Amino acid sequence: MSRSRLTFFHRLTFRLNLDQRRGYTVSVMGKSRILLLGAALLSCVGPLAAQERDTPYWASIRVDEANLRVGPGEDYPIAFVYRRVLLPLKVLRIKDGWRLVEDPHGGKGWMLARFLTRTRGAIVTGEGLADMREGADANARLLWRLKPGVTGKLGSCNANWCEFEVGQRAGHVRQDRLWGAAEL
Repeated sequence: MSRSRLTFFHRLTFRLNLDQRRGYTVSVMGKSRILLLGAALLSCVGPLAAQERDTPYWASIRVDEANLRVGPGEDYPIAFVYRRVLLPLKVLRIKDGWRLVEDPHGGKGWMLARFLTRTRGAIVTGEGLADMREGADANARLLWRLKPGVTGKLGSCNANWCEFEVGQRAGHVRQDRLWGAAEL
């Protein structure tokens, strides 16, 4: 394996061994500091990678109140205030700690990433009540009827039916009645 392909810790170990062969001594305290520094650097990689995920992707509002702004910063005016936990949003772009999002009605704006969660949510759309059934089938037992605008936690979707949980109630809803259930 070439030196360029060695991982960070292998390179670190290689460097320590090379220094010792040249007559340098590295104390146990020095080794532990170097290892702690390496661990600290690696702990930053996860959050940085999360900032650079591919867009678009689905997110949901995780707080009781979230501001949608016209630009990516707190100096920009608030365009709208959302007051609905698990409202699904499509994340279109990432800029620092901000996300350009699209709501179920097509409105777009910037929201702080800390107001969002990767927990998939969905909102009932369309005309009339949507059936929530016991199974993923139109003939399954009817559990509840949901008004358009009801939000809930989205589970897996198969054969045009999605698992959907509203509070303590759970069942299956047709995928075409849920905004936030489409694959991106």
